[in-house]
Amino acid sequence: METLPQTFGSLVFNDSVMKERLPKETYKAMQKTIQNGEDLNLEVANVVANAMKDWAIEKGATHYTHWFQPMTGVTAEKHDSFISPTNDGHIIMEFNGKELVKGEPDASSFPSGGIRATCEARGYTAWDPTSYAFIKGTCLCIPTAFCSYGGEALDKKTPLLRSMAAINKQAMRVLKLFGSNAKSVKTTVGPEQEYFLVDKKLYDQREDLIFTGRTLFGAMPPKGQELEDHYFGTIKPRVQAYMNELNEELWKLGVLAKTEHNEVAPSQHELAPIFATTNIATDHNQLTMEVMKKLARKHDLVCLLHEKPFAGVNGSGKHNNWSISTDTGVNLLEPGETPRENAQFLLFLAAVIKAVDEYQDLLRISVASAGNDHRLGANEAPPAIVSMFVGDELEAVLESIEEGTIYQGKKKVQMKIGVDVLPKFPKDTTDRNRTSPFAFTGNKFEFRMLGSSESIACANIMLNTAVAEELCEFADILESSQRFEEDLNELIRSTIKSHKRIIFNGNGYDDAWIKEAEKRGLLNLKTTPDCLPYYISKKNIELFKKHEVLSETEVHARYEIIIENYAKLINIEALTMIDMVKKMILPAVTKYSDALAKTIIAKQQVSSSIVSTYECSVVREIAELSAKLYEDTKSLESLDAKAKKIEDAQKSASYYKDYVIPQMEKVRESADKLEVITAKEYWPFPSYSEILFSV
Repeated sequence: METLPQTFGSLVFNDSVMKERLPKETYKAMQKTIQNGEDLNLEVANVVANAMKDWAIEKGATHYTHWFQPMTGVTAEKHDSFISPTNDGHIIMEFNGKELVKGEPDASSFPSGGIRATCEARGYTAWDPTSYAFIKGTCLCIPTAFCSYGGEALDKKTPLLRSMAAINKQAMRVLKLFGSNAKSVKTTVGPEQEYFLVDKKLYDQREDLIFTGRTLFGAMPPKGQELEDHYFGTIKPRVQAYMNELNEELWKLGVLAKTEHNEVAPSQHELAPIFATTNIATDHNQLTMEVMKKLARKHDLVCLLHEKPFAGVNGSGKHNNWSISTDTGVNLLEPGETPRENAQFLLFLAAVIKAVDEYQDLLRISVASAGNDHRLGANEAPPAIVSMFVGDELEAVLESIEEGTIYQGKKKVQMKIGVDVLPKFPKDTTDRNRTSPFAFTGNKFEFRMLGSSESIACANIMLNTAVAEELCEFADILESSQRFEEDLNELIRSTIKSHKRIIFNGNGYDDAWIKEAEKRGLLNLKTTPDCLPYYISKKNIELFKKHEVLSETEVHARYEIIIENYAKLINIEALTMIDMVKKMILPAVTKYSDALAKTIIAKQQVSSSIVSTYECSVVREIAELSAKLYEDTKSLESLDAKAKKIEDAQKSASYYKDYVIPQMEKVRESADKLEVITAKEYWPFPSYSEILFSV
């Protein structure tokens, strides 16, 4: 039996495999490509491809694919076998450098936001050698970027890699001023993943779960999460068996699955990995979601990744633990041992503060989706208002720097950057704030607004690019400085003073914060249609263009894709709701009402003195609610039909938000009331009580 260290990464063509299987010079060339981004020539690629093929075949692989992340939110793959015919009617197994480095999948049916017409089918995938190839089933998966014939990015990985290059470039400029010997800077991420597990037999009876990923109907059960007994509670055997196999499969794929536990809501759970370089963490999170869903079926379960699958209990998100580190192992968001290290820490901290304040719209956009709109600001997730938590002690340090006053900490010190009396900042000096969208947790920031089903790429693209911009501005100022320490001190002080409005250590769930945020001039973009127009603002387009992360065309394309997807999702939900009302709910309650009416008649036939209070009352209530449900459903049909006729994507999305969704809530209200009074044997699909407490 293999030990865990032997199992880990056993399906990954990682560094140890390359070192073992590649010639020494080829291995060195690969390392230069991975570490420094140097081009890989075709001769080297051929050697790597052949070694990769031999290794994969030994592991049972018969095919290879360029594994990429289009703008659909999920991954894509086209499998090609290794077989190649010989003249004598047999085959040999071949795989060359050209096939490794570049692929040409049909791009016609992937979202492009108008970048190319449907007839313009050609697209290209390009190998990302910094993310190791892996085996999934019988297929060698090669992580790649995906672009159009004209070179525009059609995926989420390409701009992510560009944003990583941008922050590396600007951070290195700053580090050079501090005399650092670092050669590169990378952002790292550890994304915590929340999810629900439900019984497959019950899931299969819910049309809404099948088509939309969430329940469009459902009355609250007698017990929800109010006893707070599920969070960190004992994991049930069936769930533990699933988690055990999930860990094993992820470990084989090199995913550093670390923490597992029950979450707040019934049937809700979480998996958290150890951090990795951002592009690898993004690949791993996509893999994690895919494996979660696949393995659940094996255990007669279904994994729900929707942000709000059940009303009345907490929804699911993922916390994006983001930091910046050098190739020498220095975490640039960690307080240092010396005054100069602390000065460097404070400068990078100031850059993040400024970035979050100036680009709060982009951070909100990065987590925007129809599903996440149900969750943000619902006292279970951070509010839709972007703010930062730094903790009381660090906030006091920042205030003393801004005001030039004595810092009243463990000892009184004058806060001057670069002077020996600058204190060492201890980690974990304050409690965590679980209501903050963007919280400093000692050596990283926890961006807590992300939805559970979404790729983490977008949030990190925005974050990397915004911070790169601020570091660029700082470098421009300090590179021309004739008095470095004084100008550094003034730069940090002025940045804190100008952008301290974004810092909020209080309760983000409190209604008073909404008023306070408005006074501070912070944006409150409650829904996806509210925030998306900011994507294509001049300020944001110029930011992406300047750092070569996205062109103006690519920004507009992404805006179009997201806004159209929002409208499509709400339309699917509305149509599903209409279908369930007409074909399931109304026929079911009519049948129940008919049974009650027959009971009333039977009682009267026995004796007119027999009381039928219950039956009569319920029949009347069913009649009233059914009539309202029917009329509300007809109105929903009409509104949805109008929304689909609106050609302008932004106007269509806004119409769905302002008219269709409120009407859907009316339909649900009547249906949920009917569920409460309808006998269980007549109700056409499983209730919340059955689904949430069956696993």
